[in-house]
Amino acid sequence: MELSEDDVLHILKLIDESKFDYFQLEVGELKITVSKGDPIPVSASAQNVSVSQTPSPAPAQAPQVTQAAVASAPQKEAPKPVVIPEGHVSINASMVGIFYVAPEPGKPPFVTVGAAVKEDTTVGLIEVMKVFSAVSAGVKGVVTEVLAQNGQLVEYGQPLFLVKPS
Repeated sequence: MELSEDDVLHILKLIDESKFDYFQLEVGELKITVSKGDPIPVSASAQNVSVSQTPSPAPAQAPQVTQAAVASAPQKEAPKPVVIPEGHVSINASMVGIFYVAPEPGKPPFVTVGAAVKEDTTVGLIEVMKVFSAVSAGVKGVVTEVLAQNGQLVEYGQPLFLVKPS
C-alpha cells in the first residue's frame, strides 16, 4: 500500500485542524513525521512537506508495538463513568486508541500519583494503527489519581488522570 499525494494532504489537513502537535505515520518502509513545531512546517502544498525513508528524531520515543501485541491487548468493557471530586479536573483521552503510560516498554511512566504537571507536560501516549500521539496535561497541578491502565483501549473523552490544579 502506498500513500498518494491526496492521502498526504488529507493527513496534513487533519493534523493541522487537530490539537496534536506531533504525528508519525508508518506505511511499509515509508515514514512520515509531522510536527507543528519548528522541525517540519505544515502547509497545504505537498512539495513543502518533508517525507523521508529514514527515521527522524521524535520528542519522545514511541513504543514499538506489533499487530500481535495490539490484538492481545486486554479488551475492557465500556469505561465506567468517573466521578470527578470537587476541586479536581480530569485529563481526558483526545482520541480512541491504546493508552501507554511510558515512552516505551520497560521505561518509567511519564507521570505518577503526586507528580507535578504543567499544561505542556506529556502524561501518556495514545496509539492508533502504529501512530503515537502525545497526551498533554493541559492543566498545572498535581496528579492525584491514574484512571487508565497501560495498554488499555481508551475512548475519546475518557478521563485518564485526575489532577488537583494549583
